[in-house]
Amino acid sequence: MLAEVPGRPRGSARTTRPCCGTARRPCGRWRGAGDRLLHWDLHFGNVLAGEREPWLAIDPKPLAGDPGFDLLPALMDRFDPDGVPWRFDLLAEVVGDRRRAAAWTLGRVLQNGLWDVEDGEPRLDPEQVAVARFLLARRV
Repeated sequence: MLAEVPGRPRGSARTTRPCCGTARRPCGRWRGAGDRLLHWDLHFGNVLAGEREPWLAIDPKPLAGDPGFDLLPALMDRFDPDGVPWRFDLLAEVVGDRRRAAAWTLGRVLQNGLWDVEDGEPRLDPEQVAVARFLLARRV
């Protein structure tokens, strides 16, 4: 699909094709995958110290979905390639299913990559490519 897009970002098919195969799983396998309200933009800049509660999440982009779909922003914020393994492990533990968390995270990388193509970006976001390669290599 992406291989046929004129002017697609360099190396995009090598990253997005495996993401497609892995992200296809959650769509058909896990029933009730859309039964939670997600923030969709939960990253360090959108979590503040609060008075009413210790932490306050601001600026949500409400979306019904699977919690695994909401992990990518936390992996990307203050990106450190060496931090991806422990961050992903911690976040996947909260989701409760590593394969599901990986599949949804790869789906989100794919979604963002397709938006990059649509926006005419010359290449995919290298940090998101690094996250995808980590998850694909780990075969979570």
